[in-house]
Parts: sequence; structure tokens; C-alpha cells
Amino acid sequence: MIGHLSFSSTFIESLLKLTRFGNLVLIGFAQYFTASFLISRETIYDFRLLLLSTSTVLIAAAGYIINDYYDVKIDYINKPDRVVIGKNITRRYAILFHVVLSVLGILIGLFLSWRIGAVNIVSVFLLWLYSNNLKRLPFIGNLTVALLTGTSIFVVDILYRTNSSLVIVYAVFALFMTLVREIIKDIEDLKGDNTFGCKTLPIVWGIRKTKGIIYFILTIFCITVVILDQVYEALPFQYYLIFLFTPLLGLFYRLLRADMKKDFSWLSTFCKVIMLLGILSMAFV
Repeated sequence: MIGHLSFSSTFIESLLKLTRFGNLVLIGFAQYFTASFLISRETIYDFRLLLLSTSTVLIAAAGYIINDYYDVKIDYINKPDRVVIGKNITRRYAILFHVVLSVLGILIGLFLSWRIGAVNIVSVFLLWLYSNNLKRLPFIGNLTVALLTGTSIFVVDILYRTNSSLVIVYAVFALFMTLVREIIKDIEDLKGDNTFGCKTLPIVWGIRKTKGIIYFILTIFCITVVILDQVYEALPFQYYLIFLFTPLLGLFYRLLRADMKKDFSWLSTFCKVIMLLGILSMAFV
């Protein structure tokens, strides 16, 4: 009996690790903040929002599973402690969980509206294509994940159909920050990716040029935010100064000095902190 409980506990722990439970919570958190602070306080009690967040989280979880399914050998080099598939969860069960979670996410989306259903279907397909092929290509894989992250914010506006300028601003914020983080993660994972023939930006162009691309993206990001704010008059400048530009300056400085795997690991985590700050800033709008 004790052995059975221990196995169940290990299996659940492994499944939570495989699906990046912390990231899933952040996704749901971001959608609820988007709806309640950028659209209407009343949406927090809307059952449709709960269904939307559930469908998004299910599809994201399925995406993490299929990504690890294809990356087992690479992860044994880059992040051996994170490998779950083949250890505590078999490859067959991993595929089963991926299919079940994806189908549930799509069905819930279709229940909400054909638009949400269509977004979910495309998301499932792109997550599979990314894991199977796109992530091994320079930039296109990074951009795919960034677009999907931005869509996870914008889909809230698709549900309520308010055409909120604030939602657009935050969706763009999520897109750019995810793009930067994904490229930084490619630098962090360079050794394993290179061993298995991936063609990510740091492998094709080298770390120095890849850093230059990140600086360029950050510059375009800041310019885009300023332009969007001028067009939509979305937020006072002090919001951007406190929650965006100051952290980005810190990111820029640390990236300039980064040259070891642990440095890029720190930067990847710091990008998540910046995204969390962005989400929290919604409460002050």
C-alpha cells in the first residue's frame, strides 16, 4: 500500500514537472488579470473565462509534453534533471496525455465559440510543428512560441470582443518578451542543440551576433511600445518606466556581461520576472 502511494505521488510529481505546472499557473493568472483589469471587473465571475483559461492551460500542458517527447536526448545533455519521459512516465503515456489534453482544450474552445476553437486548433498544430521541427530552425521556432504566448493574452479579447487597446499592448508585450527569452534559452541550450544538429540562432550565427539580435529586438520592442501608447493613449509613461524600461535596462546590462551557461539561465529566469511584473502592472491600470 505504501509502495503504491509512493508510486502515485512520484507519478503525479513527474506529470506536474513535465507540464511545467508553475508556467501553467502563470498563464491562467495572466488571462484572469487581462479579463478583470483590462476588460471588466465582472469577468472574474464569468464561467466562460474559467473555461477559456482551462482550455488554454490544457493546450499549453500538451505542448510542453510533446516538446519534451521529441527532446528527450537533447534534454539529457542540456537539462538532465528535468527529464521525465522514459524515467517516471513512458513515451506511450506521454503521447496519450498529449492527445487527451489537446482534444479537451479544442473541445472546450469550440464550446465557447468557433473563433476560440479555431485559435485552439491552430495552437495545437503549431505546438506540435514547433516541437517536431520548427524549434530546430533559426528564429522561426522562437517566433512561433512568441506568437502563441501573445495569442494567449489576445484570446481573452476574442472571447469578449471588446477590441481593447490595452489587451493589444499587453499581447505585444508578451510576444516580445517571450521572443527574447526563447532566444536566450537557445544560447543556454547551445551544447545539446549543437550535438543533435539543431540550427538555432547561436549555432548558426554565434553567441555574439545572437546577442546583437536580442539588443535589436529589445530596441524595436521599446519603440513599438511607445508607438502603441501614442496611438492608443493606453497608459501613462510612468507605468512603462517602472514595470518595463527599468527592468529591460537591467536585462540589457546583464546580457552584455553574460558569457556562461549559468548567466543565460539567470537571464531566462529574469525574463519571466519581467513578464510577471507586466502582468501585475495590469492591476494599476
